Amino acid sequence: MLQRIILSLLLATWFYVDCNPGPIDDIAVDRYFIPKRCVREVKSGDFVRYHYNGTFTDGKRFDSSYDRGAAFFGQVGHKWQFAGVDKGILGMCVNERRRITVPPHLAYSSQAAGGTVPPDTTLVFDLVLLDVFNRADQVQTKVISTPKDCKRSVMRTDFVRFHFNGTLLDDTVFDSSYKRSQTQDSVVGEGLLIKGLDEGLLGMCVGEIRHFIIPPFLAFGEKGYGTDIPPHASVVYHILLEDLHNPKDDIIVEVKETPEPCARKSIAGDYIRYHYNASFLNGNTFDSSYQHNQTYNTYIGLGYMIAGIDKGLQGVCTGERRRIILPPHLAYGQQGAGKDIPGSAVLVFDIHVIDFHNVKDPVQVEILHKSEMCNETSEVNDFIQYHYNCSLLDGTLLFTSKDYEAPQDVLLGGGKIIDGLDEGLRNMCVGERRTVIVPPHLGHGEKGAGIVPGSAVLRFELELMSLQKGVPEGYLFVWLEDSPVQLFEALDINQDQQVPLEEFSQFIKQQVLEGKGRLKPAQDPESVIIDMFKNQDRNADGLITLDELKLKADEDAEKARHEEL
Repeated sequence: MLQRIILSLLLATWFYVDCNPGPIDDIAVDRYFIPKRCVREVKSGDFVRYHYNGTFTDGKRFDSSYDRGAAFFGQVGHKWQFAGVDKGILGMCVNERRRITVPPHLAYSSQAAGGTVPPDTTLVFDLVLLDVFNRADQVQTKVISTPKDCKRSVMRTDFVRFHFNGTLLDDTVFDSSYKRSQTQDSVVGEGLLIKGLDEGLLGMCVGEIRHFIIPPFLAFGEKGYGTDIPPHASVVYHILLEDLHNPKDDIIVEVKETPEPCARKSIAGDYIRYHYNASFLNGNTFDSSYQHNQTYNTYIGLGYMIAGIDKGLQGVCTGERRRIILPPHLAYGQQGAGKDIPGSAVLVFDIHVIDFHNVKDPVQVEILHKSEMCNETSEVNDFIQYHYNCSLLDGTLLFTSKDYEAPQDVLLGGGKIIDGLDEGLRNMCVGERRTVIVPPHLGHGEKGAGIVPGSAVLRFELELMSLQKGVPEGYLFVWLEDSPVQLFEALDINQDQQVPLEEFSQFIKQQVLEGKGRLKPAQDPESVIIDMFKNQDRNADGLITLDELKLKADEDAEKARHEEL
């Protein structure tokens, strides 16, 4: 009965049998397949896993590990197997195939094994070595490649994301993150990974590739894992570190370029426009405003962006370039975003600040040149001519008056140009040059206009070329000196107690010529005079009489008195 039990287990529970006296024949070893690569050879004291077929010399099989679906596992030189096999396996490499012929005295000797192996029988074992390790082994690490610029490496309690191919020592694949199209994510040094990986990942840089051979007692041990990793199996990992952070990390800001001078820095509540390239730590890009051909526009510090960007954009200058590195808890967290940003991903934003403003910002004026001989300046209702260049704050030219034959002209306060430019053109002397910065709420607003982007801060370079002083709103003519005491008599040139258009026109033109009065600019003088005449010819008979004639100022004063009553 005992022999039958031994037979059924056979090589899985071989006993070492001392040889009996008799002829001493040694084992015969046929190394009929030797792999090109041999990492290590079996030595006494090593633990081995192998599959085998056991036959007699006539080829008849009496046992097979394949039939049991489990490889043999044992320690060499410690009587875990026949003495002949113990000797024949020495020097063997993983994936090597040997045929070991064992004489009886190095096998069962004169004893029979159950009813299967007769006494004094020579046995043949056809082996393929699957695994070999020693209790003294450590994790074997081979660095395949390391990035040139490594600013940080893995430490205990860091959270890592890595891709891997996992095989047994005989190259049998048991898992691959690439096949799942998803990284393996874990904290290092907290027992969430097998001990060998916890140890092997330390010191790795993002982008680094390492090759690990991990003995079973630092891997999945005596139980293995599932159906793919058998008990007592060494495992091999080929790992690419994709990502690395610590839950205690804050954002990292690297200023690449700061313009000089920097008039002011952004604060919470500002509205900002910026371009960006967004990537992972491994350099792979997942988004870019340049690809969308438009800036990203939003408020700073009000929660409209992911927390890390919200924080990283405070304190920037217009035109500044900076890199912001965001740990996942200040980005998209464990869930990620869409199909492009995986969970727990560290993000890198390379940012170029185009402009920013605050709804409280005024028009900014910088005078570049002003003549010392300046007796009058532009104001509301004046008609002016000016040259200009209009650009974005990053220097992109939008418009220039040089594209036209003559300077631009406008009646200040007439609502024909954006409010900020209208304000920036006031209080200028002829020949003066200035730079004017116009925030969007005084420019083209959130929607923009034509090639002007929405919410764009504009920069104007201005030069005042000419100035015609205007008249107050609602007036067509103003006196620059006191009007004649007897105005009707002055108008009534032929003294016939009535003033036709011809006399009226002659009188007004004479006042303008002598510098005593001024017509409303930017309009045909004849048309303005006709309008003035019609205002006084109250009965529309083509003549102005003494009763009809009233100065605009007197009319306004009379209206004011009526309103008070």
